[in-house]
Amino acid sequence: MKLKKAEIEEFRKRLEKLRREMTKMVKVVSDDVKSEGESKGYSQHQADEGTDDFDRMVSLELTDKEIKVLRQIDRALEKIKENTYGVCDITGEEIPLKRLEAIPYATMTVEAQDKFEKGLL
Repeated sequence: MKLKKAEIEEFRKRLEKLRREMTKMVKVVSDDVKSEGESKGYSQHQADEGTDDFDRMVSLELTDKEIKVLRQIDRALEKIKENTYGVCDITGEEIPLKRLEAIPYATMTVEAQDKFEKGLL
């Protein structure tokens, strides 16, 4: 069942809101990582430095994952403009509404996503 214009508009609003929130989170984490590096001094204990480095690494990994989600959000918004939102990028099949409700930036069916992640596509 093809998505209705009103449904697509709701998804567009959700995606834009999600994009603003994710962008803000990435900026906060990025600023925190940068400021932690600047405040590092010689008075800290070596174990504290290790903990700080670990925290910074975790923050960078989270930022990387958030940036990947931002790219997916951008792709979904692009698909809305192309009038292909809700259609799998790989198979051309319709993405089930339940999947889009759970993950509005999904651009593949579950099956195609699974194959893509396993490197089969």
